[in-house]
Amino acid sequence: MLAVLGVGPGLGLSIAHRFGREGFTTALVSRTDARHATYRASLAEAGVTAHTYTADVTDKAQVDAVLARITADAGEIDTVYFGPADLGVGSAIAPLTEAGADHLRVPFESIVLPAAQLTQAVLPRMLERGTGSLLFAGGISGKYPIPLLGSFAPAAAALRMYVLTLNAAVRDQGVYAGTLTIGGVIERGDIHRMFTEQAPDSMPGTLDPDDIAERAWRLHTERDEAEAEFNALAV
Repeated sequence: MLAVLGVGPGLGLSIAHRFGREGFTTALVSRTDARHATYRASLAEAGVTAHTYTADVTDKAQVDAVLARITADAGEIDTVYFGPADLGVGSAIAPLTEAGADHLRVPFESIVLPAAQLTQAVLPRMLERGTGSLLFAGGISGKYPIPLLGSFAPAAAALRMYVLTLNAAVRDQGVYAGTLTIGGVIERGDIHRMFTEQAPDSMPGTLDPDDIAERAWRLHTERDEAEAEFNALAV
């Protein structure tokens, strides 16, 4: 069973397809159900069993409740992918020369804390079973200085180091944690659509979500690296 939290039409759906091809039942969680029928149809056409749920991934109570529903409906969760659709970039970004504590707090609360809360919810059972994978999507400003993403960068860096440290803590216990460090606009995703509709000439470098999903599968199966970088921004 694969649980995808923060599913969108780009990377989240590609992750579900890639793991589904290997026989995984998928559970897709997003803030609203507006696209759920489309997601289910896409996966059903590919022969993948999919369940859909609504929950705010930043709300611990909602996440705990939806994980319990997923387990009741489809069994133990073996693998979790956490990737809020916009990686927090939808929040107001301020240059670090102007950012105060409140500017930095928002991305931490929308990305880092939910990632830790999700881990807290699913990791104990994984450790009991001695198996499981946790995959996270993060922004490349957590690895390289990108002034344009100023107030978002500290949270991206914190998430990246959280996952790398988590991997080191659990890898000898049968559990894997890995991060997909993403620099670019993911094709078919909401941000890609926004650029396409409003500012196609200013589109940053793009990334194919199917390529990222393939690498996520390799991280899950090979477990020899804790990070995969995808950089279309020349940084």
